[in-house]
Amino acid sequence: MRTKIIAGNWKMNKTPAEAVALAQALVAEIGSVSGVERVIVPPFVALAGVAPVLAGSGIGLGAQNLHWADSGAYTGEVSAPMLKGLCQYVVIGHSERRQYFGETDESVNKKTRAALTHGLTPIVCVGETLAQYEAGETGAVVSGQVKAAFAEIPAADALKTVIAYEPIWAIGTGRAATPEGANAVIADHIRAVIAGLYGADVAAALRIQYGGSVTAANAAELLAQPDIDGALVGGASLKAADFGVIVRAAA
Repeated sequence: MRTKIIAGNWKMNKTPAEAVALAQALVAEIGSVSGVERVIVPPFVALAGVAPVLAGSGIGLGAQNLHWADSGAYTGEVSAPMLKGLCQYVVIGHSERRQYFGETDESVNKKTRAALTHGLTPIVCVGETLAQYEAGETGAVVSGQVKAAFAEIPAADALKTVIAYEPIWAIGTGRAATPEGANAVIADHIRAVIAGLYGADVAAALRIQYGGSVTAANAAELLAQPDIDGALVGGASLKAADFGVIVRAAA
């Protein structure tokens, strides 16, 4: 059975001091929960402060992005070697990066390979826009994003990743996909694509999250679906009690 993974993406929220306080509250809330992988993903400026708070708690730490180059003239960017040793996970290709900052399928692939090279666990995001959803293009869009993200990545490395299905029309809108609808996309257009690329065993082992207006109220129903292996949580991860409910629903 795949161990569920719940990751809290804080996005551009919390000062370094506020992030430390929230991390302390989360350690108290979910530090003792077993049977589920727990990750928090604060802004870059909070990583160094949050890391010692999480030490020994069993809660992992992730970054929200990285650059594919190890170093160079890329002002404002952060590389995998800079993150290695500080955190264990990195979110790649989040819809907000695609929508506002020019992230492409090609850059998602390059960043995923860079993360794997340096021992970070990529949480690779895929998902369709509202227009694509309403036009019935979900399958083609999501399948294409998965194929592009995993280009030139061998099976052994693919198994070290996590995929997050995040329909863009559901992120921050309060409009979550139905549990059955999210599960169908994950099964038919993500896990099936992975099976085509790497075989049934890899597809069965790879963990695939759902993200998009996951709340304490709807988490249990979403996480009960057979192909949903966790959640990438936005706003609800900024409240320790709410995030605790989601983590315990997965456990």
